Amino acid sequence: MSDGFLTSLNDWHMPRIPVGEWFSDGVDWLKDKLGVVFDAISDGLDATVNGFAEALQWPPSWVMFLVFALLALWLRGWKFAITALIGFALIDGLGAFDHAMQTLSLVLLAGVVAVVIAVPLGILAARNDTASRVIKPVMDFLQTVPQFVYLIPAVIFFGIGVGPGVVATVMFALAPGVRLTELGIRQVDKEMVEAGESFGSSPGRTLREIQLPLAMPSIMAGVNQIIMLSLSMVVIAGMVGAPGLGAQVFEATTRLQLGAGFEYGLSVVILAIYLDRLTASLSDRSAVSRAHKLTGKA
Repeated sequence: MSDGFLTSLNDWHMPRIPVGEWFSDGVDWLKDKLGVVFDAISDGLDATVNGFAEALQWPPSWVMFLVFALLALWLRGWKFAITALIGFALIDGLGAFDHAMQTLSLVLLAGVVAVVIAVPLGILAARNDTASRVIKPVMDFLQTVPQFVYLIPAVIFFGIGVGPGVVATVMFALAPGVRLTELGIRQVDKEMVEAGESFGSSPGRTLREIQLPLAMPSIMAGVNQIIMLSLSMVVIAGMVGAPGLGAQVFEATTRLQLGAGFEYGLSVVILAIYLDRLTASLSDRSAVSRAHKLTGKA
């Protein structure tokens, strides 16, 4: 009797929980009710990215080299400007410049959308503990989901092409922007906030003139992370038809074209280094960062 009990105990399993079926039913319901909305969003994203890409591809490539180099000179210095000029010239020499501009267009759109969503959410979480307790688990979930998983619902809702690539990229890149915005605002000295309030400053003015300026280095670090994660996700989004370097890397991989895969991968690396240094320079140019540098020198 004891052997039979142990056998039955070993064979016992939890009843199956049909989470997949629930998810599928929910997706079908959303597609049925909001299919027109998803199609409109997808068409809008496609038109926007194509417009950005055409604008970046319209001048001769050497003109864009100079534009990128001048931007690097303005934000970081002549050494970075020369590096940027050589880097983009190399991308053009590899025959990947147009694809790089498509990737840059995707990154810019996804990054802007992610920042527009992340910064207000971070501000809300910093100023409201209840909102923070709700937002943090959602950000934890978004940050731990594997990259490829984002593509599944994006493709289901938005089809193949630019739409799912941008949506998946925004969702993947969102979390660090929210976290670092909240962290930066919460780390602002409470005495400074109280001083502003004691002089009759409204909560909105305190946020605009005290908390946001002092939190700007942390916020810009979040923007930097958003851009970097956007670039990494955009490359993977090439698997679902998003144009650019990601699609070329994916095609080269599937066809076992080692040389082409290396060239397009190198182009991704050059673009990533440029965007990383550029966004880091924006953080260094904030008033708080400059004050810290002056204090350190003093």
